[in-house]
Amino acid sequence: MGGYSLRKISALFENLTGRLNDIFQQLRRRGKLSAADVDAMLREVRLALLEADVNYGVVKEFTASVRERAIGAEVSQALNPAQQVIKIVHEELIKTLGEPQKLNLSGVKPVAVMLVGLQGSGKTTAAAKLARKLRAEGERVMLVAGDPYRPAAVKQLQTLGEKIGVEVTTDPALKPPELAARAFDKAQKGGFTVVIIDTAGRSQLDQPLMDELQSIAKKVKLSETLLVVDAMVGQEALHIAEGFRDAIKISGLIMTKMDGDARGGAAISVRSVTGVPIKYLGVGEGVEALETYDPGRLASRILGMGDMIGLIEKAEAAFDQQSQKEQTDRMLKGQFSLEDYSQQLKQLRKMGSLQQVMDMLPGGMGQAAKNVDPKEAEVQLKRTEAIINSMTLKERREPDLLNASRRRRIARGSGTDVQDVNRMIKQFRDAQRLIKTFQKTGGRGISRMFK
Repeated sequence: MGGYSLRKISALFENLTGRLNDIFQQLRRRGKLSAADVDAMLREVRLALLEADVNYGVVKEFTASVRERAIGAEVSQALNPAQQVIKIVHEELIKTLGEPQKLNLSGVKPVAVMLVGLQGSGKTTAAAKLARKLRAEGERVMLVAGDPYRPAAVKQLQTLGEKIGVEVTTDPALKPPELAARAFDKAQKGGFTVVIIDTAGRSQLDQPLMDELQSIAKKVKLSETLLVVDAMVGQEALHIAEGFRDAIKISGLIMTKMDGDARGGAAISVRSVTGVPIKYLGVGEGVEALETYDPGRLASRILGMGDMIGLIEKAEAAFDQQSQKEQTDRMLKGQFSLEDYSQQLKQLRKMGSLQQVMDMLPGGMGQAAKNVDPKEAEVQLKRTEAIINSMTLKERREPDLLNASRRRRIARGSGTDVQDVNRMIKQFRDAQRLIKTFQKTGGRGISRMFK
């Protein structure tokens, strides 16, 4: 799975990213930076982080670390001091977000992973998402429905398990600790490699909840206990994490609802305050919307630097390498057709919405993309697909056949106007000319086409 779901992560940090970008823009206008310049910049950064609901202690420590480095030799002797300060902010933010840690799946199989958290944190869905992710990585996974108290919780997990092709173990006659032990024994005999135990949540941190979790931990040797925390609850997420950490041994966090429009401070603060590493981010409702935590990429998103690694990974996942090679070969031979054009559009659609792709672009490219109306671009893309789909295979492969009567028929079949068909064909012809120019000049003549 590719990098963080662009638009979704962006929504959580949108205001903070905008504020920080404004601060950095002002910084870039200066030549040499004095200690006073750095202090003025850090006052703005401090305010931006506090407004984003980042913990005060975390903000204080972060800005102190940045200041210590920013007024030192590495900035004063730099050719581009402003860029160097931005680099320091990026590096210190990564430190604050914490080192990534992989899920511990070592040792004798099966290994057991228990998910805990308050009611409404997205625990059951997170269990299914994690099961799907591990199954895709080659693990044989069993889910355990250990929440008999919430109405429809067991049914929800069974439905999700069926959707992702993962077995779900449940028994209404057994209490959760006994069910977990029974499921683990079944997994040992059945050749499963990972057992994921969904547990009951409560509306608050209470002793019966902790007692039950501790009892499960005594019945089953756990490799991981992951706390599922709702990123939307802000600073309260820190108190929840600390409460669970003090009662049971928490080995990692799953931050859910990272696609929301909260201020995002909890995601920045929680690792530093609790000392518990974030291992996954939930970035949407779909079963595929779980991302392995990468602080470097998250820091880049927060600072508006884009996520080019994620963009590349999404492209690799969406584009079929063999068909891509064949299309490239045809392009170089001057044989690029509307059939190839259609395939490119379909593969582009697999990467997500155009808005998502735009949000992954860094710096100037991302700013330029903001001048494009993503909704209008989506409409144009769908219209193009409809037009091409209304053509016969022969017409797609031999665009020269598209005379006036054929274009009228295609317009009727796609629910568009003849002008739309003509415009799309012109765009295709422009793309063809671009490819031929590149082929003849090695790229040297392409700039002239845009003058």
